[in-house]
Amino acid sequence: MTRIASAAAGFGASSAAGPLVMLLGMLMFALNDAMGKWLVSSYGLGQVILIRSVAALIILSPLLWKAGFAPIVGAERKGMQLARVMFSTVEVFCFYYAVMYLPLADVMTYWLAAPIYVAAASPFLLGEKVGWRRWSAIAVGFVGVIITLEPSSAMFTMPAVISIIGSAAFAFMMISGRFLRGTPDSTLVFFQITGAGIAGLFFVPFDWSPIQSQTDLLLLGLLGVVAMAAHMLVNRALKMSDAATVAPLQYTLLLYAVIFGWMFFGDVPRLTMIIGAVLIVASGLFIFIREQMLKRRQADPPIEVP
Repeated sequence: MTRIASAAAGFGASSAAGPLVMLLGMLMFALNDAMGKWLVSSYGLGQVILIRSVAALIILSPLLWKAGFAPIVGAERKGMQLARVMFSTVEVFCFYYAVMYLPLADVMTYWLAAPIYVAAASPFLLGEKVGWRRWSAIAVGFVGVIITLEPSSAMFTMPAVISIIGSAAFAFMMISGRFLRGTPDSTLVFFQITGAGIAGLFFVPFDWSPIQSQTDLLLLGLLGVVAMAAHMLVNRALKMSDAATVAPLQYTLLLYAVIFGWMFFGDVPRLTMIIGAVLIVASGLFIFIREQMLKRRQADPPIEVP
């Protein structure tokens, strides 16, 4: 009896700690984004991504060593793995390009629209059924994206276009990940980081800048460490608590982006960004909650009474 009580108490503590771990993971992602915006203003895009990837692989190497290289060599669905790496590489390059020219909160708003793109594409790519409620939420989300873009003659500036492409690539990366549920997280992250690093190495000859100080070198390396810590914290949070509890906390990224954008770069959120962000977040939350409800219904079908 005592053992059962202890196990229940431990489970409760883990469940309660899950949201805190998720919030910390989101904070680490926001720090990664702010540091990246700071660094790409002084160093080449390929240079930043290459050093970030090397540092992240150094942190990841003990996990890979412990797991062995069999999951990497024998990874399932090689073509889908390659597609996911391509999407993730495009996504990370687009993100760091976008933050060079746009406020952090604006870029984060575009990226938070990715779950809306996933919901819109899932009937065609995943064969999932989407009802009128979710289609309505998807439409509201797209309206939010358009409002954030501020429809005008200058609507499709290069940074804005790159942001849309990057967030769409992020959405397709998420979709491809659904086909690779059997692949360990460490293997997916390894492929993702390695792909970005190789692409960064390709661009380095064209945009390498001498590192100006030891502090900048430390920040370049820390960028990869912070990114890996963020991934580990999020994965841990999802194991400690159910997705319905912790996944909606990803939208705190927008709050962090507004705070860090104001503190470090003097960015003041535009009214159109705030309105668009509200619509995007509300749409994303509705889609997520609706999907969770449908999953529970499928898991617990009604009992037929004879």
